[in-house]
Amino acid sequence: MDICNGYTAGHYVFFENSSSNPYLIRRIEELNKTASGNVEAKVVCFYRRRDISHSLIQLADKHASKWLSVCGRGPEDLEEEKEEEKESPLEAELTDKQKHQLRHRELFLSRQYESLPATHIRGKCSVALLNETEAVLSYLDKEDTFFYSLVYDPTQKTLLADKGEIRVGPRFQADVPDMLQEGESDEWDQSKLEEKLWDPDCPLSSKQIDQFLVVARAVGTFARALDCSSSVRQPSLHTSAAAASRDITLFHAMDTLHRHGYDLSSALSVLVPSGGPVLCRDEMEEWSASEAAMFEEALEKYGKDFNDIRQDFLPWKSLTSIIEYYYMWKTTDRYVQQKRLKAAEAESKLKQVYIPTYNKPNPNQISVTNGKMATVNGAGPGAYHAAGGGRACESCYSMQSAQWYSWGPPNMQCRLCVSCWMYWKKYGGLKMPSRPRSRGHGPRQSSHMVPVRNSGSPKSSTKTKQAFLLQATRLTKLARHMCRDVIRLRRAARRPFVPINCGAIKAECKSSFNS
Repeated sequence: MDICNGYTAGHYVFFENSSSNPYLIRRIEELNKTASGNVEAKVVCFYRRRDISHSLIQLADKHASKWLSVCGRGPEDLEEEKEEEKESPLEAELTDKQKHQLRHRELFLSRQYESLPATHIRGKCSVALLNETEAVLSYLDKEDTFFYSLVYDPTQKTLLADKGEIRVGPRFQADVPDMLQEGESDEWDQSKLEEKLWDPDCPLSSKQIDQFLVVARAVGTFARALDCSSSVRQPSLHTSAAAASRDITLFHAMDTLHRHGYDLSSALSVLVPSGGPVLCRDEMEEWSASEAAMFEEALEKYGKDFNDIRQDFLPWKSLTSIIEYYYMWKTTDRYVQQKRLKAAEAESKLKQVYIPTYNKPNPNQISVTNGKMATVNGAGPGAYHAAGGGRACESCYSMQSAQWYSWGPPNMQCRLCVSCWMYWKKYGGLKMPSRPRSRGHGPRQSSHMVPVRNSGSPKSSTKTKQAFLLQATRLTKLARHMCRDVIRLRRAARRPFVPINCGAIKAECKSSFNS
């Protein structure tokens, strides 16, 4: 952990909510002082693999096989995508220990916020979006470093790709064609690739163009005065003139001038046709006050994640409309006022908090002699001593450690050495992948890091079952096929204690036989 004890907004930190469970990993968003004088941190939650369901872990494994095969590889190493079931070449090169520890470094971002006491902070860590330009093994070389590429929704129990992915790496590089030789003609037809919208060498002078744009603004202001809906939204002449001076009016005027060959009289006749002046509106005018309020609320919640803003708040708006409105909204006085309010709130909040190093003994620490550190052959308290009862560390199988910690259910009597205990607290798993243990060599753990007791007896590892046989009659076998809709075999198999309606089955069989 970082020896610096100062924490500010934006820091990734370890939080301890239980003496036996791994640390929580959070990002500090705000530091607030409560009425009682204590400091609370508003944090963003990150989840580990052990925190999500088994079905989502399978989805994460499928996604992990992709970044294991892509991250850290150059363009010359990339091959065509293979079937997802097959193991990628890079994944095959990783050892079991590296794969095991990489899964401990993977986190899942969420948009869930919570407030935790700042005194529960146990140090800093580093969390980054998975970068395809870096090798995944680089995360193992750095202490207290994690990565994420998926977003977990604890409410909906879903796992999705992060929309904030930085598009770097060989997959997002442009294919640069070979350089043309001197005198070689270009095969591209420029007229098909682009459309000319303005001619800088037009016959009109800059003064004439400016005068035409002034006329276009005046026409736009007059059109808003005639429009009933515009007069409600913009009751004053000043606001109507300001709306008519925005880009949408100028773009329409310049496009009209270009389409009519820079003929001023012809372009003016199009601006004011026989039916009345042309009214051009942008997103700032099209949106109602309630829609603008909903947008500001969504922006406060999701930031610039316009897909989520559209999905949860403004589904009737297009994504283009929302993005265009956002950049216009940033030019308004409303945006400036909100920015000032946020700056004032930030000034009133705590900038930094200092948390002293936590050095209280952990309740899971095993005391060998009446609550004191054991000594071996008269050695001092810092000397290494063997685990009580000859038990080895559950992770690294070491027999000696400066201190031992109880791990798992109390009745299992499993222990971890100092190094493996700190790994468990930081990374949420055992340092070494589980492997078969010889009989009588101590406890072992399952693939889900749950201790499994091995007493050393072959009988303890096998569960005896009493065999029995069900003899079904021919009518019963026939009823299974004829009454599938009534019996629903799969459903009945999942609920073995729910009785089957035999009367309905008999009635169905009789009607089938009679027909």
